Amino acid sequence: MTDGARLATQPGVRLREAATHCPYCALQCGMVLRETAGRVEVAPRDFPTNRGGLCQKGWTAAELLDHPERLTTPLLRDRPGGELRPASWDEALDRVAGGLRAIQERHGPDAVAVFGGGGLTNEKAYALGKFARVALRTRHIDYNGRWCMSSAAAAGLRAFGVDRGLPFPLADLGRADTLLLVGANPAETMPPLMRHLADQRERGGRLIVVDPRLTATARQADLHLQPLPGTDLAVANALLHIALTEGWLDRAYVADRTTGFDEVRRTVAGCWPAEAERLSGVPVADLEATARALATVDRAVILTARGAEQHAKGVDTVTAFINLALALGLPGRPGSGYGCLTGQGNGQGGREHGQKADQLPGYRRIDDPAAREHVAGVWGVDPAALPGPGVPAYQLLDSLGTPHGPRVLLVFGSNPVVSAPRAARVESRLRDLDLLVVADFLRSETADLADVVLPVAQWAEEDGTMTNLEGRVLRRRALREPPPGVRTDLAVLAALATRLDAPGAFPTDPAAVFAELRRASAGGPADYAGVSWDRIDADTGVFWPCPDEDGPDTPRLFTDRFPTPEGRARFRAVTHRPAAEPVCADYPLHLTTGRVLAHYQSGAQTRRVAALRRAAPGGFVELHPDLAGRLGVAEGEEVRVVSRRGELRAPARLSPAIRPDTVFAPFHWPGAARANTVTNDAVDPVSGMPEFKICAVRVEKA
Repeated sequence: MTDGARLATQPGVRLREAATHCPYCALQCGMVLRETAGRVEVAPRDFPTNRGGLCQKGWTAAELLDHPERLTTPLLRDRPGGELRPASWDEALDRVAGGLRAIQERHGPDAVAVFGGGGLTNEKAYALGKFARVALRTRHIDYNGRWCMSSAAAAGLRAFGVDRGLPFPLADLGRADTLLLVGANPAETMPPLMRHLADQRERGGRLIVVDPRLTATARQADLHLQPLPGTDLAVANALLHIALTEGWLDRAYVADRTTGFDEVRRTVAGCWPAEAERLSGVPVADLEATARALATVDRAVILTARGAEQHAKGVDTVTAFINLALALGLPGRPGSGYGCLTGQGNGQGGREHGQKADQLPGYRRIDDPAAREHVAGVWGVDPAALPGPGVPAYQLLDSLGTPHGPRVLLVFGSNPVVSAPRAARVESRLRDLDLLVVADFLRSETADLADVVLPVAQWAEEDGTMTNLEGRVLRRRALREPPPGVRTDLAVLAALATRLDAPGAFPTDPAAVFAELRRASAGGPADYAGVSWDRIDADTGVFWPCPDEDGPDTPRLFTDRFPTPEGRARFRAVTHRPAAEPVCADYPLHLTTGRVLAHYQSGAQTRRVAALRRAAPGGFVELHPDLAGRLGVAEGEEVRVVSRRGELRAPARLSPAIRPDTVFAPFHWPGAARANTVTNDAVDPVSGMPEFKICAVRVEKA
């Protein structure tokens, strides 16, 4: 029995209990799992992020542990087009290892690729990166977090010298006099966070939301800016233009703590609010009110999320809002600053420890000789043996099965058949592989295409750590052992490493893996060297960086200096540019995508929970009533949304919450309602983020 879990005996009743965290979003709400007579129940826990609250997804999370569709035996496909059949673990692992050896002998190490996930624990993300570089010797590894946090991460790195979603505790939101949310809808994506926004409102604070839709969050705002999708950068530059014109710049902060402002000043001087109104549709009066609300209070926070970031100019858009925050002197001050709302459960930790194409553990760059030497020393290999940087997620998936791309893909914790942009093309690439291996606990749409499916443990069946949206390292605790026939991801990687005669050790005990992770991250930007499981258990988590086990952690960054060589934050001039795909006569409308309250990511888990399925049984297309009237479409009538890449079909949902020139579709469903069939695969040149949030479409009656 692990620390934090206990077994109690009452007359005739066997009770098992574990204090852990929700398996879904990056809020990582605290919860307690209790198992009595084989039934697992969820209870909320008073934790700083959720403060005793849970959303419907959290309340129902335990239903997947004993789901009838749970995978409990490996599956093999004997021939292309054949059916998957049950197999033993030895047969499945031998098939995988043999396939890996054969392909690499013919085509070289880079003929094998690995695709991870932002929901994997820190230990599994670390082990996956190590496995790719040491056991497979391939440069081809990336993960679905590339489609979540990469633009905000890249912008944060070049401005601040570090990427941590929130560089301050979540409680700071409740202290802000003004809170600007850009492209975020936490009322549906992470509802317990709204308790912090309620604190802010009770203190008399003002909430401003920037979103093309009047979302559940926007309905609670004091001011809602409703821009055309893809024009957030123009809005940000106009806000800074107004602040400069009105003399609201924090000149002492800019002079003492930043560099590069003069170029930004010259650039935004030409970003007139009237031009921003023409581009975005946001009235000048609302831009002026927003700038005033941010600049004339003691404490202000600017937060971005996927609505602003999932664009081919996502890095520049986030940079524009960081410029605004720096000009107003916000970062590093209690109750103030810039941050981004991380999406996936371990979206922060998942990108810190090696499953990202260009990184080694501790957020080190893989092309840095000193970083390579340090990590290779921990792994017991020659630094020269480590491969170089790989390519971003979409570029990797789009190259699969091509003459110069990988012939084998191993997938852990992801479902790209539903979640990838231009998903039909990605599905075709997966079908072209010589070998597709998927490790999962349910048969996802990606697993349905696999040659080998490996059943792995769920969140309540293994120990580990997660790093939430604040950079707080948390403990995930096992309630019980995995079912017979199921192995952990760490055990799968260790077994494959043994079969491949990989150098070094691949522990299966997550505590041993975390101890190694601490050594590998030591001295890096994301330094976990001082983070121990005991220290996490003694408190409500530990904030990185924490280099010394006896020293303090870092709940708030940037109080004295920024982790850049000069200790200053860096302004960077950016200018608005249009979406990668403009509307035209054939495709006259804008499509944007997002989540709904009941479901999560590709829906592979939540679509199997009865209560969540009842709450949101299928996909839909949200249209403004004026647009529906022009198209002759009635409520509930099936429509086709067609782009240059394909079409989706779903019932129409009429709502004045959406702009008349824009339609919305959630991305949780496969098949005909798969929103990512139509989304654009254009990517940000810096981050590799695809342009999920805007593409040109037409809508027709089905």
